Amino acid sequence: MFTAPEPAVRDRVLSARRHACVLLDVVDAAGGETWGYEGRTLSGAVTAPDGLAWLRLVSEPEGKAGGKLWEGPKEAERSVPPAVPRPRLLGLRDWSADGWAYRAELYQHVDTPPVSRSPVLHHGVDLPDAWWHDLHQALDHLTHVDTGRQAVREQYIRRRVPEYTGITPGEITWTTAHGDLHWANLTGPRLCLMDWEGWGTAPPTGYDAATLYLHSLPVPDLAERVRKEFCNVLGTPAGRVGELTACTEILQAANRVPFYADLADSVRQHPDHLRAPAPRP
Repeated sequence: MFTAPEPAVRDRVLSARRHACVLLDVVDAAGGETWGYEGRTLSGAVTAPDGLAWLRLVSEPEGKAGGKLWEGPKEAERSVPPAVPRPRLLGLRDWSADGWAYRAELYQHVDTPPVSRSPVLHHGVDLPDAWWHDLHQALDHLTHVDTGRQAVREQYIRRRVPEYTGITPGEITWTTAHGDLHWANLTGPRLCLMDWEGWGTAPPTGYDAATLYLHSLPVPDLAERVRKEFCNVLGTPAGRVGELTACTEILQAANRVPFYADLADSVRQHPDHLRAPAPRP
């Protein structure tokens, strides 16, 4: 999703990936490098004794490892039911070297590609009705997961939403969400939900749905399909806080993430639609 980091970071992380392959008894497979923001993560296919798998490497300065993002995939494997389609975590190794902490996560390989290489979609997609049904089912199952994790903190909502949208959020209800539901984290035409770093409690299902909607704005027909699919929450009083929160996160990230900078003008206009009260049924 991101370009390779500066050479020194790239060399350090690639060296750590080679070490991770030894620890997990896998062989690096050809197929390119998938980098996270500023080289924090590096993912790619590997060959395990039982066949193709996927290796994800995370690194943080020693002393900063741990916490929500670090533990998210491990806790998802333990707590999220199999009814939510996702790659299963097969193995995990931690180590430290030269002031850096590393975590290597080995996953089942997912044969179906992501809907988009970028979180923000810029091309039309033809997803079958069954895909949308499966997405509804997955999110419904997820809402029932009991967790102490927080995808979004109330303090963040109360402080940042007015700052970036000009709207003061009202009452907040909570449910469990994926927390990063965009097109690079969804496969198709067979559904699989990827990247479980940030899952946890968030404003109602509207938060995940709003995140997907905003990442669809460059393709109006698809954005409209998302709103239609999630009309039970998007545009409703209960879902309003979720939409405002999703807008805020993108606008806050726009000054450091290029694809959010490109999206920001469209997202900035969206809260205007949320100022008016929702129509009565």
